[in-house]
Amino acid sequence: MMPKLEMLNFVEVPSEMPDKRLWGERVGDFDEIYRDYPPETAAVQASRCSQCGVPYCQTHCPLHNNIPDWLKLSAEGRLKEAYYLSQETNTFPEICGRICPQDRLCEGNCVIEQAGHGTVTIGSIEKYLTDLAWEKGWVEAIAPSLEHEYSVAIIGAGPAGLAAADVLRRNGIKVVVYDQHDRPGGLLTYGIPGFKLEKPVVMKRIDQLVAGGVEFQLNCRVGRDISFHEIREKFDSVLVATGVYKSRDIKCPGIGLDGIVQAIDYLTASNRKSFGDKVAEFDSGTLNANGKRVVVIGGGDTAMDCVRTAVRQGAKSVRCYYRRDRENMPGSRREVHNAEEEGVEFIWLTAPKGFAGTDAVSRVLANKMRLSDRDATGRRTPVPVEGGDFDEEADLVIKALGFEPENLPREWEEPDLQVTGWGTLKTNFRTHETNLAGVYAGGDIVRGASLVVWAIRDGREAAETILKQFRNTLLDRAA
Repeated sequence: MMPKLEMLNFVEVPSEMPDKRLWGERVGDFDEIYRDYPPETAAVQASRCSQCGVPYCQTHCPLHNNIPDWLKLSAEGRLKEAYYLSQETNTFPEICGRICPQDRLCEGNCVIEQAGHGTVTIGSIEKYLTDLAWEKGWVEAIAPSLEHEYSVAIIGAGPAGLAAADVLRRNGIKVVVYDQHDRPGGLLTYGIPGFKLEKPVVMKRIDQLVAGGVEFQLNCRVGRDISFHEIREKFDSVLVATGVYKSRDIKCPGIGLDGIVQAIDYLTASNRKSFGDKVAEFDSGTLNANGKRVVVIGGGDTAMDCVRTAVRQGAKSVRCYYRRDRENMPGSRREVHNAEEEGVEFIWLTAPKGFAGTDAVSRVLANKMRLSDRDATGRRTPVPVEGGDFDEEADLVIKALGFEPENLPREWEEPDLQVTGWGTLKTNFRTHETNLAGVYAGGDIVRGASLVVWAIRDGREAAETILKQFRNTLLDRAA
C-alpha cells in the first residue's frame, strides 16, 4: 500500500522527469526513450501540485482534463480513481501522455513553473496512470447497454475519427470508419515514430474499438473506391475526419531531383518497416537515410520526427534548417533537446534557395536569414542576409514544411461542400456541422495541421452533437 502524500510539496521536492535512456543506447532502436516512473516517484511528483484555485494547466489543456484532482488522487494512492477521472475527458490518455507538447500546454502553464519551482510532470504521470490501468485491467471495454439503429460513417481513422467512434459506440450507435490506409490510426500509426509513440500502444486502442463493434473499411479512399454520395445515402450521419495529408512544397531550382522527398512519405516508410512490412522505396534506399548526409527543412514537430528517425537509420550526418531562430520555432523544445543529444545539428536562420546534382541531389544551396521587426501580428518575418549564401553536401533532403488540406469538394464530386479560404472544411465551431445536412467535420481538416489533442477534442464534441441529433430524432418520432 502506497502512503498517502500531502500536496503542495513543490518547494521541498524538485521536478523530476522519468529516467531517459542514454543517447548512445536509444539511437540504435525505435523504442520510446523515456522509462516508466516507479510508483513511488509518480506519487511524489503528483504531490508537487499546488492545487491552485485557477488551474491554468486545465485551462490550457484542449480537453480541459481535470488535472489537479487526478494528481491529488495519484498522490493519495487512489490510482484507479485517478485513472477513471483522467479518462472521463480524454479518449486516449496514454497517447496524449506520450506525444502532447506539454511544455506548450499544461506543463508550460503550470503555476509553480511560472513561479520558478519547476513544473509538475503532468504528461509523464498521465502516461504512468494509463499504462497501469491497462496492466491492471481498469480500461473498460466498449459494451453499450442498448444498441440503436442509428448509423454513422466516419471518413478518416486518425485521432478525431477514432475518438468519435469510441463515444458513439459506447452509446450504442452503429459506426463504420473508412480509411485509405491498411491500418487505422492515421498519423498515430504512420506519421509519429515509435521512439515517441510505440505502435502497440495505438494498436491496443484499435483492438478495443474493433472488439466493441466499430467496423473499419480499410484501403478505401472516398471518391475512388466509394463515392461520398453513396456514404451519405447509406448512413444517418457522416463525420469527415480525414486530416490533412497534402504536403506543402517550395519552389526553387533543382526541387525535382531524386533524393528530395516529402516528410510524410519518409516517416510512413519508416513506420511501415517497424510493422515488418515490405517497403520497396525503403529497401531501395530512396526513403532510407542509412549512410547518407541528411538535411531536413522545417522547424515543427514533423521535422523533429524526421531528424531523429534519420539518426536511428544510421545517417552519416543530420542537419536541420529552420528559417527562424530557436525561440521562434514551432516544434517542442523538449524534442529539440532530445534531437541535439542524439547528434542532430540545427542550422538556425537558414533557408534553402536551390538544390544541385546531376540526377540526384548532391548539394543544398542555402541563404542565411535575419528576422525583421515585428509586424502587426507580432511575428518577425525572415528576410535573406545579403552575402549570406552558402552550400553544403547532401544525399537526402527531407521537406518537413507542413500540410495543407486536399480539395475534398473536387475529389468527392460534392461542389456544395463549403470550404474556407484556406481550403479547410467550413463548420459551425460549436457543433461541428458543415453546410450539408447530416455531415459533420473535425480535426485537422477543419483546423489545418494541428495537435492530436485538438483532434481528439473535435472528435468527441462532434460525436456528442450527433448523439444529440439522434435523441432529437427519437423525440420527434415519439411525438
